[in-house]
Amino acid sequence: MKHFFTIIGGMGTIATESFIRSINHRMEITCDQDYLNYILVNDAQVPDRTTYIKDHTKPNFFTALREDFLQQATLQPDFFVMPCNTAHYFYDDLANLTDIPFLHMMRIAVHNFVEKFPEQKKIGLIATEGSIYDHLYVDELNKVNRSAELGGPEIQPLVTKLIYSNIKQKGVVDAELYHSILRKMHDEYGCNVILLGCTELSLAQEQAPNHPYQVIDPQSIMADVVIELELKIRAGKDPKQVIQKYLY
Repeated sequence: MKHFFTIIGGMGTIATESFIRSINHRMEITCDQDYLNYILVNDAQVPDRTTYIKDHTKPNFFTALREDFLQQATLQPDFFVMPCNTAHYFYDDLANLTDIPFLHMMRIAVHNFVEKFPEQKKIGLIATEGSIYDHLYVDELNKVNRSAELGGPEIQPLVTKLIYSNIKQKGVVDAELYHSILRKMHDEYGCNVILLGCTELSLAQEQAPNHPYQVIDPQSIMADVVIELELKIRAGKDPKQVIQKYLY
């Protein structure tokens, strides 16, 4: 297979399915051959990211991801993409395993926010406890002179309930809960734009998009990016040249 990329997924599986669905359904197609070529590594056995980030005595998820990256590197994909925000905790370590480009979902999403909403100096951030705990998005926002609003102490338990109790444990999106979180961030904490810093939240956005709030959805943004890159590579452009645009 020529001109393909590798998706390191399974964190969680339903969110990864949402990512693939976004890519497939956004393609302009007239036949089977118009779709993109990709390999999905749905490694559902990767240990929980937040659990390890908050307590290093717990299973380290880097070991599983390292194996996935090295296995796939032998196939020489055009690039790697990993639709799990929290797993980017080990981005540098994973990127250094191979010379194959690895797209940084968080950085791409933050730069998209700046380009789309240049007048906004802060953004509401809802994410896993792991991402919040290690400042993964906060650090990227600070690099571009923006700040993150996390809301009050009542916000994180609601977000955790939506991600874990609903989506990860039951495979369902509680639309009312999702919309209430967005409403609180907007109405009570002055967030004109809200960043969905977890792919389960991207799944919630996909399944419950009928709300009046502006969101930055990293998973959706990445779907558009991989389509753009692979179509250019398929058309004969130098992969390293077209990917460089997104290696911030």
